[in-house]
Amino acid sequence: QVQLIESGGGLVQAGDSLRLSCATSGLTFSMYSMGWFRQAPGKEREFVAGISRNSSTTNYADSVKGRFTLSRDNAKTTVYLQMNSLKPEDTAVYYCAAALTSSISDVPRNYAYWGQGTQVTVSS
Repeated sequence: QVQLIESGGGLVQAGDSLRLSCATSGLTFSMYSMGWFRQAPGKEREFVAGISRNSSTTNYADSVKGRFTLSRDNAKTTVYLQMNSLKPEDTAVYYCAAALTSSISDVPRNYAYWGQGTQVTVSS
């Protein structure tokens, strides 16, 4: 059974940092590119960042470039999203997802497995 479990969300003030983790099990982690998406109330789920199987490539949404850093530890089958300089508009439920592809996709339907999400709330 494949599981993706996010953690690290919370309530912070603008300018603060958070580190989200996504621990996986039940899949051959090194075969999957990993992505983070977020969904705010009343909005569609949007791509935040993605990382290739071997960490050689990362992609970021323009809205988070320079503030968020995505990394993965294939030995620990875990992916991390370091979020700095958080803004109120970053408030959303953050989901990690796994795609059995070599390239990074920003399209949710290309991801086979999803976590349950973790809430990030940034107050002004």
